[in-house]
Amino acid sequence: MIGDEAVISMTVHEGASVVRLQGDLGEESVPDLAQALAAAVAQGASRTVVDLSEAEFADSSVLHALLDARKAHRAAGVALILAGPLQVAIHRLFEVTGSAAAFRMADSLESALTC
Repeated sequence: MIGDEAVISMTVHEGASVVRLQGDLGEESVPDLAQALAAAVAQGASRTVVDLSEAEFADSSVLHALLDARKAHRAAGVALILAGPLQVAIHRLFEVTGSAAAFRMADSLESALTC
């Protein structure tokens, strides 16, 4: 890890499941992330918003967890939206891998809750 410790939390806000990612996220964060995303689907809300605005770094294992969650959400009929604003390192992860197009993205948590 290169900075702040990873923190992953899940809440319900305005009828949506919100999974917040904070700090530096790597392979050791994936089990907690997968659990939070699975719990979000189980909540029965029509959408899950992954708030990446406080995530400073994420590696490819986190990206794979998000891609897996996208499949699970799609199968359950639940929208999965990634919300920013994205830190430079997070933006670069999506840019370098070309994976941004695989996700529905919003500029902020507020816009993700209404789009």
